[in-house]
Amino acid sequence: MSARPLTGLVLSGGGARAAYQVGVLSALMRIRRESARSDFDPSNPFQIISGTSAGAINGTALACQADDFAGAVEQLVHVWRHFKAGQVYRSDSLGVMGNGARWLTMLSLGWALARVQPRSLLDNTPMQGLLERMVPMARLPSMLARRHLRAVAVSASSYTQGDHHTFYQSAVPVSPWVRSQRVAVPTQLVHEHLLASAAIPFVFPAVRLLHHAEGEWFGDGSMRQGAPLSPAIHLGADRLLVIGAGRMHEPKAQRRSVTQYPTLGHVAGHAMSSIFLDALAVDVERLQRINRTLAALPPEVRHHHPLREVQLLVIAPSQRLDDLAAQHIDALPKPMRLLLRALGVQQGDGQGAALASYLLFEGPYTQALIALGEADTERQRSQVCEFFGWTPVHALP
Repeated sequence: MSARPLTGLVLSGGGARAAYQVGVLSALMRIRRESARSDFDPSNPFQIISGTSAGAINGTALACQADDFAGAVEQLVHVWRHFKAGQVYRSDSLGVMGNGARWLTMLSLGWALARVQPRSLLDNTPMQGLLERMVPMARLPSMLARRHLRAVAVSASSYTQGDHHTFYQSAVPVSPWVRSQRVAVPTQLVHEHLLASAAIPFVFPAVRLLHHAEGEWFGDGSMRQGAPLSPAIHLGADRLLVIGAGRMHEPKAQRRSVTQYPTLGHVAGHAMSSIFLDALAVDVERLQRINRTLAALPPEVRHHHPLREVQLLVIAPSQRLDDLAAQHIDALPKPMRLLLRALGVQQGDGQGAALASYLLFEGPYTQALIALGEADTERQRSQVCEFFGWTPVHALP
């Protein structure tokens, strides 16, 4: 690998919210193209890619096509702009009734009365086919061997052992790390790792992975992920582009007095936001504090300090994605709308729409997220150019 700083890309989880990441990446490619003094370079600007949940799918798709990063981004944009919920989970009446309605019935009548206990709210069987088309995993070893990237990491949470796993594949050996409730596992990544990382708790079923020759059940990597930036840093990143899925830059919700008891949908949406959004914001703040502390040390002390400064650029939604989702709930297939209504989520309900924002794999919503990601990145154009060392358009001869 070259002596240039190693740039890492961190993509957070968030279900359908991950369409925002694709908008950011699309704008980055445009800024890069416009900043080039000669022919546009389609190669991969990220040597290390780390993703969680839907971010793991986007990140691994990029990694598997690192020899044509711009083309990979264009393909992601096409997929996300034309998304249908049925590509991710069964959204037909039979599929929703087979899982969702039975699951709600069990909540009402008790699990002990069930002859067949559903494993999840939704059946995500279609996701396997989507991954096979979207993520050409067979190309990953070649991309690493040809040094188009240094490493890629996918996070998942073990229901069996109760700890958080980072599965990674690298071009050069990287010693696995162990932290409290967190372990790193070098392995050959496969589609099952992505299914496990994106298995939203309660919503999608757990995935069994062979780990140390023993099987463990895994779920969404955002659970118990106390340090989302850690994998990319452990894998050698000197600077990080972090693309969030909410909370960090979006305006706070307007406070209002509500007397009605929160519905199951409200509570579920709040829980998901806690799982997907809070840890990233906290870890970004932690890294910023470390950077400020190191900057205050004398150079000779800083040189021998075990911690190192990591340049950071964060791009996150400037609008509340819950409110955006509330405008597009009607884009979901009718069986899904009925299921969400049974949970207390309705069109225009900003509070209840938090749950819908993770499940709204439909074009009108994902296109709005892509547009928002592009706009937010354009607003940070000068910071983007400074971060990557690209020449701003106005500075070109």
